[in-house]
Amino acid sequence: MSTPAARQASAAPRNPSGLTEREAARRLVAHGRNEVAAQSTTPLYARVLAQLRDPLVMVLIGAVLLTIAIGDHADSVVIGLVILFNTTVGVAQEIRADNAVAALSAMSAPGARVRREGTPREVPAGDVVPGDVLLLGEGDIVAADAELTEASALLVDESMLTGESVAVDKDLGTTLSAGTVVVRGRGVATVAATGAASALGRIAALLDGGREPTPLQHRLASLGRILAAATLGLCLVVFALGLLRGVPVGIMAVTAISLAVAAVPESLPAVVTLALALGARRMATRHALVRRLPAVETLGSVSVLATDKTGTLTEGRMVVQQVWMPHATVDLSGVGYEPEGDVLIAGRRPTSAEMDPLRELLTAAALCNDASIRPPTGPAPPDDRWTPIGDPTEAALLTAAAKAGCAGQSDLHESHPRADEAPFDSLRKRMTTLHTTPEDRVLVCLKGAPEAILDPAVLADPTDLVHAAEQRAALLAARGFRVLAVASGTREDLPDHPADAESGLHLLGLVAISDPPKTEAAATIAACRAAGITPVLITGDHPATARAVATRVGLLTEGASHQDVVTGADIAAGQVEDLTTVRVFARTTPQQKLDIVEAWRSHGAVTAMTGDGVNDGPALRQADIGVAMGARGTEVARQAADLVLTDDELSTVVAAVEEGRRVYDNIRRFLVYGLAGGTAEILVMLTGPLIGLPLPLRAGQILWINLLTHGLTGVAMGAEPVSPGAMNRPPRPPGQHILGAGAWQRLLLLASVVTASCLAAALTARAWDLPWQSVLFLALLAGQLGVVLGLRARLLTKENLFLPLAVLASALLAAAALYLPALRSILETEPLDATGIALAAATALTGFIAARVVRSAFHAQPRPTTISRRTAAADPYRRSAAGARSPGP
Repeated sequence: MSTPAARQASAAPRNPSGLTEREAARRLVAHGRNEVAAQSTTPLYARVLAQLRDPLVMVLIGAVLLTIAIGDHADSVVIGLVILFNTTVGVAQEIRADNAVAALSAMSAPGARVRREGTPREVPAGDVVPGDVLLLGEGDIVAADAELTEASALLVDESMLTGESVAVDKDLGTTLSAGTVVVRGRGVATVAATGAASALGRIAALLDGGREPTPLQHRLASLGRILAAATLGLCLVVFALGLLRGVPVGIMAVTAISLAVAAVPESLPAVVTLALALGARRMATRHALVRRLPAVETLGSVSVLATDKTGTLTEGRMVVQQVWMPHATVDLSGVGYEPEGDVLIAGRRPTSAEMDPLRELLTAAALCNDASIRPPTGPAPPDDRWTPIGDPTEAALLTAAAKAGCAGQSDLHESHPRADEAPFDSLRKRMTTLHTTPEDRVLVCLKGAPEAILDPAVLADPTDLVHAAEQRAALLAARGFRVLAVASGTREDLPDHPADAESGLHLLGLVAISDPPKTEAAATIAACRAAGITPVLITGDHPATARAVATRVGLLTEGASHQDVVTGADIAAGQVEDLTTVRVFARTTPQQKLDIVEAWRSHGAVTAMTGDGVNDGPALRQADIGVAMGARGTEVARQAADLVLTDDELSTVVAAVEEGRRVYDNIRRFLVYGLAGGTAEILVMLTGPLIGLPLPLRAGQILWINLLTHGLTGVAMGAEPVSPGAMNRPPRPPGQHILGAGAWQRLLLLASVVTASCLAAALTARAWDLPWQSVLFLALLAGQLGVVLGLRARLLTKENLFLPLAVLASALLAAAALYLPALRSILETEPLDATGIALAAATALTGFIAARVVRSAFHAQPRPTTISRRTAAADPYRRSAAGARSPGP
């Protein structure tokens, strides 16, 4: 009997040009999507049972049984309704959060490059089918099991499947497994097995696992247990006091149980999960795709943003503007990757003889190249312009070659087929390709960083020429250009290893590629500093280029000295004692990126790190928040990151930090509101009997208040807009308690004010011969509704109309409890006249005013740590930006 993989392989004949779209669609139907077995969804009954197993809900179920046993059917109905409502809301919030996370997972699904109908294209990895031709390059994740048909220096990391940390060389005819990572080189492979039939699918059971609670959820669960224990203790005191006054045991037992349940915001876990998930959804609408839910809460604490240069601070649209050659300097005009523009020498068109060395240089650059440029595919943006496929720098070289009139890529590959290559990597900083010529010789093409090529071990040119090229490269880099050196030579025979051909070559010249800073880059850096975030630039470019760009975006001051930029060589030589004092790093290695991130983290900073290459993966995992580029980043970087920027804009990170602060602020605001209300209910029940109010509230009344405050308005608080000053205050210390920075003082003060005003209203009602218990019931509910409105950061905002509508709905349901006969008999309330309503309204106003006052009270300023003092001293911009800080919630 054949296996599924064998059946798929037999259905996958090789076709160099790839499948047609029609055939790919047919095979997708026949073999299914390229996905491992989907995780089974949690059935509805399991969700309901999970809600009913909550300790507080189980206590309520016990209370229902108790009230039925003693014949208190009114309270049993109310408690049953509360259980039904809380369970319904909990299940609905859980489903909504799961749907939000599932949508985010679908958005972050990996992609694959395939050749179909002879054309390379990007498709979702789930759409890859047997027989597809995979195009693999550095940083790609292999989408399915496939057999190699072309390979050039291909090195694959199989640790995900084998556990072996050493990458494996792959040759023609070997099999690549789904889920492995291309570390170096390139390859073409024909898909043999997808989905459950692939190697990854066969071990899917080992990868299956539920989603773990976030750190914040763990902390809140711990806080909930402490609050529950304290509340139960106080409720036992209420129970004992009631017995001493002669209240029947059954009534006091139900009352104490109801008070315990109402005092603790049992909806908090669901509110937190929903707030995090919806916060992630909001980030997605702002082009920040969250791949891991804990990242939402961590973003609010980010204090250091380590960013790369190309495509992040700069436009990432490379254009060759100047070519320096030993005997001439050529200027090229044009925009983007359009192969149109002027080629000028000293402002005039060059002669045919002057064009020959330029074409020789650009032909070598086009041969030593793995990119391509795609012509417009439609009349409307963005399909109306030429676009790069592959590395933007290499695509810019192809555009320049086209402007100079060089042969096209297909013609070059036909006349000079590639025989071997040594791919570019971050350590060698150069790329070499070997080509057979029509004369049956071997052409060696080499391009890379000037310092990697302007080396006597590589070039056979005179020392004076090499020295002149070094000076010119430094001058161009200081002007902000990315500079590449290009060399070539010929050999009679193909060497055993491509690197053996990297000697005795001749320098063709230098290519100056412009990549101007984005117009909004300086504002983004300023916004980081205003939010207390330290920006750091880490790039592989030349130090002079890094300094020029950093100065233009405001990372360095004008006239910065060379000591302000540290190179990877300086770090390796041990010349930098403290990496956290440096703001610009150049020519760094992947390991040094790790060292820089770890240096900041060891000083207590919360780091966000941007990256796009395969070598950025370790640093992205090491950082507290790894940030990958969605458009130009490698698949490895995207899958290693916590946050993917779908627009490749650094300002999106700042927007995500703002959203993270919003989520955390709203959770803290809900805690202050919910715990203040619960504390007020306990204080009312404890203090009431001491001032002549024998049983201040019935069990049903307590639960009705809890239903309207924690149920409706509590959930609505999670959608509150960001506070006006959220990005003008320092980041939250990661170790800060959820009720730190004055939150617990505010909730106690609010609880005291609401308690005092409610008891005053009840005593006044009793003195005026009004139904004081009903007045107290309405006052306690109204006071909490006043607090929830008073705690709003933007009082009259229209961004979250759900909250005022929830308050209005709660007020109407409170009125229903007083005036609807059915509810009145269940809750044992009495209708109130205008005077009683006015007393309750006064309590609402008091709660509102108190909440507005305490919003800015008890805000403890973070004590400066060693790292924050050092950061302020090293960063003059940070000192100037340290103005007034707006308090948090």
